Amino acid sequence: MTSGHLPVAEPADVRHAALRLIKADKRAFTAALALNALAAVAGLAGPWLLGRIIDEVRNGDGVSAVDRLALVLLVCALAELLLARWARFVGHRFGERTLARVREEFVDRTLALPASVVERAGTGDLTARGTADVATVGTTLRDAGPDLLINSVRCLFALVAVFVLDPLLGVLGVLCLTPIWCALRWYLRRARDGYLAEGAATSDVAEIVAATASGARTVEALRLEKRRIGASRDALETSRRTRFHTLYLRSVFFPAVEVSYVLPVAGVLIIGGVLHAHGSMSLGAVVAAALYLQQLTSPLDQILVRVEQLQSSGASFARVEGLARAPRATEADSPVPADDRIDVTDVRYSYGRGGEVLHGVDLTVRPGERLAVVGPSGAGKTTLSRLLAGVDAPSAGTVTVGGVPVMDLGPEQLRRQVVLVTQEHHVFLGTVRDNLLIAEPLAGDEELWSALAAVGADTWVRELPDGLDTALGDGGWRTDGSQAQQLALARVVLADPHTLILDEATALLDPTTARHTERALAAVLEGRTVIAIAHRLHTAHDADRVAVMEDGLLTELGTHEELVTADGAYAALWHSWHGDRPT
Repeated sequence: MTSGHLPVAEPADVRHAALRLIKADKRAFTAALALNALAAVAGLAGPWLLGRIIDEVRNGDGVSAVDRLALVLLVCALAELLLARWARFVGHRFGERTLARVREEFVDRTLALPASVVERAGTGDLTARGTADVATVGTTLRDAGPDLLINSVRCLFALVAVFVLDPLLGVLGVLCLTPIWCALRWYLRRARDGYLAEGAATSDVAEIVAATASGARTVEALRLEKRRIGASRDALETSRRTRFHTLYLRSVFFPAVEVSYVLPVAGVLIIGGVLHAHGSMSLGAVVAAALYLQQLTSPLDQILVRVEQLQSSGASFARVEGLARAPRATEADSPVPADDRIDVTDVRYSYGRGGEVLHGVDLTVRPGERLAVVGPSGAGKTTLSRLLAGVDAPSAGTVTVGGVPVMDLGPEQLRRQVVLVTQEHHVFLGTVRDNLLIAEPLAGDEELWSALAAVGADTWVRELPDGLDTALGDGGWRTDGSQAQQLALARVVLADPHTLILDEATALLDPTTARHTERALAAVLEGRTVIAIAHRLHTAHDADRVAVMEDGLLTELGTHEELVTADGAYAALWHSWHGDRPT
């Protein structure tokens, strides 16, 4: 796994995944294969019967014999039509059920990814895999899969029929197909890498668009428009080059194949004509063999088109299946913490190739304590909060809860133990009730209203047209930033964690509402551990202790009064913020 993208599955992994999906619905797959075989057998009767009719006419037999053979030919054609339609129906049902399994596995694997992995990969990569790549795989399972199966069986049976008519003509037909095999090998050696590069470039475009859209105000404020436009153009240019490369592969592959189609038919007609002229083969056999090889054109053309599509979908499937190779969150059977005490011991952390941002931090947070972490921007406050919440693992040192490393806790246990609430929030499509029940599916209306009241959101929710059942998002009620943040905090109240980390979680609220919300949360979580990371120093004033971060170090720790009296960094911040700096 690279730092920029989630991992991509190897070809062997993709094959094993495909076999696993086939085994999951093997009855439908077997039925589709059997029906396709029967349809192919019925289709083989046409050229053979036509050859028989030619021989009957040359031998001077009556019209009745020709009529009988023509009637059998009509019945076989009708049987082929019905069997082929039945096989396609079964194949499409197999494809839809298999696609549903692919989607469910993708969602399960995405939810099992650690938050740090998702953040480092970026939303664009994950979004592209969950939309464009899954859709490509779905199209293949629904359309390309059944078509490839049907036409492969027909090609195989047609070649066998030519060998049955005359082994020499069969060998000749296979030899004349060699140019197609050479063109296919040339294409397959290059196609997978080309389509993987195209998929990665598409992810980069999606990531840049998503990042620019979400940070539009910051881009405007810092006048970064030209830089973002330049980055977008670079990503689009890379995407264009990768798409032109795959287009080049197709433009070489398909013309070479189209020219090669005529070789088997021409070869059989020439050699078969010579054999017929010497009395070694009947005219009907020559015509039947030529028709069988002519029949190969349509299914073989479909196979090669689907093979090209399979390279694209195979690359997409490798990206979708690649989530199985990504790091997974700790399983649910993780150790149980002895208590809620948090210990940070000699913790160091650095982001990727960047310098170290935390330099040996030591901190103990007692159960039920309200701790405020303050300091200038870039001091390491947010990084520390992510380590405390188990989002990231320290580069060195340990962060434990009740004696258990935070990173060893399973997802459900971690959410019940520690919850991190940041400035970032999300309103899910659905009703207000749906947005709250995510945190506690069994909560009743009384509990929902209590959670909303705890964060000061009950007033505006009661004014909505349908109260808790009011739809939010597109086509429904549009929440502003403060309302969305209050919903996120209400979910925290319902989750009822032992430790709550607020990383400027009330930044989008006005100061009065923010203070009311923080105090309401403190009242609801009485007896819980609350760690507040904020620039507003009234939070520090209300806390039991204050930790001061500077340049990745914990420089001061104590109560508000103790730190003001000490006249250090915190005292300077307090006097500056409060406007009573002594002269």
